[in-house]
Amino acid sequence: MDIAFTKMHGAGNDFVMIENLDGAIELTAAQVKALCDRRFGIGADGLILLNPPADSSTETTMVYYNADGGRVDMCGNGARCFTSFAIQNGVGDGTGISFMTDAGPMTSEADNGAFTIRMTPVKDLTLDQTLETPNTTYPYHFMNTGVEHVVIFVDDVSKIDIVSEGRAIRYHEAFAPAGANANFAQIMPDGTITVRTYERGVEGETLACGTGVTAVAVAAALKGLAQEPVSVHVAGGDTLTVDFERNGQSIENVTLKGPAINVFSGNATV
Repeated sequence: MDIAFTKMHGAGNDFVMIENLDGAIELTAAQVKALCDRRFGIGADGLILLNPPADSSTETTMVYYNADGGRVDMCGNGARCFTSFAIQNGVGDGTGISFMTDAGPMTSEADNGAFTIRMTPVKDLTLDQTLETPNTTYPYHFMNTGVEHVVIFVDDVSKIDIVSEGRAIRYHEAFAPAGANANFAQIMPDGTITVRTYERGVEGETLACGTGVTAVAVAAALKGLAQEPVSVHVAGGDTLTVDFERNGQSIENVTLKGPAINVFSGNATV
């Protein structure tokens, strides 16, 4: 099967985008993994299908797969790329879209190359927990911002062995069986945050993780370490903006703003 695709990235988090508005394309986990392979395929952190709407409540459906071929609920950077890609393919009026994900319905806005995603509600929020890994003990915070995230604040993110420590957290029995993404964040002198993320499904550090950035911003605000809107610097070099409303310890109306860039288009055989 020959498939047309567009390679996109959101702050360095890269995706294979496939238009599937007629619903004709169904990919196996092995096919997704092959397309995302950085040596023998297109190369990406994940693959996204632009699918038809599930019902009349939204304009389209986002189906997201990690690079290992596993389907997951949502991806923040992917949702921005999805918005841009959907608009390029005639969905919506050019100012934004409504779409369904496995995490629930979402909406987004487009403004001169910047895309703002209204995130799904924060779930399973737990602050001030303790986690032991083979190397150390971490104070951490946990929440689901579309997918599960552990947030750990450190003095210097550049000194963290992301692969070793991230993997120990991702596969920790406390988060079994699904596992969790691991975010190490540093509060900067100007009140912004620098973050590095180990993503499950990619099984390594990614240059950006939108749901992880959101989790870091929420945890920082609730702990009094940052004030919304929160600017978060990611490993890819971009700065993403997270805004939300606080009602005590409740977080509502969360948005994530940042870029979505076309890299190249082509055809692949699967």
